[in-house]
Amino acid sequence: MSNRAVLEVIALDAEDAVAAQAGGADRLELVTDMAADGLTPPLAVFEEIRAAVDIPLRVMLRVADGFAAGDIDVLVDKARAMRAAGAEEFVLGFLDEYGHADLVAVERLVAELDGCPWTFHRAIDRAADRDVLRKHLADLPGLDTYLTAGSPGGVDDGMETLLAEAGRSDMPGYEPQIMVGGGLRLEHLPSLCAAGIEAFHIGGAARPGGWAGPVDAAAVREWRAALDG
Repeated sequence: MSNRAVLEVIALDAEDAVAAQAGGADRLELVTDMAADGLTPPLAVFEEIRAAVDIPLRVMLRVADGFAAGDIDVLVDKARAMRAAGAEEFVLGFLDEYGHADLVAVERLVAELDGCPWTFHRAIDRAADRDVLRKHLADLPGLDTYLTAGSPGGVDDGMETLLAEAGRSDMPGYEPQIMVGGGLRLEHLPSLCAAGIEAFHIGGAARPGGWAGPVDAAAVREWRAALDG
C-alpha cells in the first residue's frame, strides 16, 4: 500500500466513516459544521467513528470559522481531550491578522500533541506568503502534510502553484507531503499525479447528495479507481 496515492475523505459521523472506508479511503478527516468549513467534532463522535473503522483518523482542531485561532485555551482543552480519548493524528492551521502563520497558537497546540502527526490545512491558501509560512513552520514536530488547493478559490485557480510546489520537495519547508483538496475534481488528477503529488482530499465529491447527505461508498470507489488506475 505504501506505493499508492493517499485518499483522505471528510467524515462527519460513523456512517460516513464506514462508507468512506468501504470505498477505499486511506484516511479520514473528522470535522463537524461544514457551514463553518469544518470545526472540531464532539468527543462522542470521534469515539463512535474510532470504534466503527480501523483506518487513520485526523481530527480537526478549530473552534471558529475563519483562520484566526480564536480562544487558544479552548483549543488546547479540545486537543487534550481528544488525545486522552485516543486521537493520534490532527489537522490545524491558523493565521495572524497579517496573513502569517500564528506561531503562538500553532506552537501551543503542537506542544499538546506531543509528537503526533498533523496536517496544516488550507489556511496556507490564505497566507500572505506561502513560502515564508512553510519556512516558519518547518521545524515544528509532527507536521507531515499541507492540505492545499494552491489558491483560496480552489484547485482550478491554484493548479499552477500546486505544480510548482510539487517540484520543490528538496527545498527547506517543502518536506511535508502536499495533499490537494478544495474544489478537486477527477479531471485534475492526471496533471497532479504526473507532477508527483501523491495525496488527495475530498469532501463534497464523496457526497452526490450534497453535504446534507452521507458519504457514498461508490463515489469514493470511483476516486480510488482513478488514483489506482
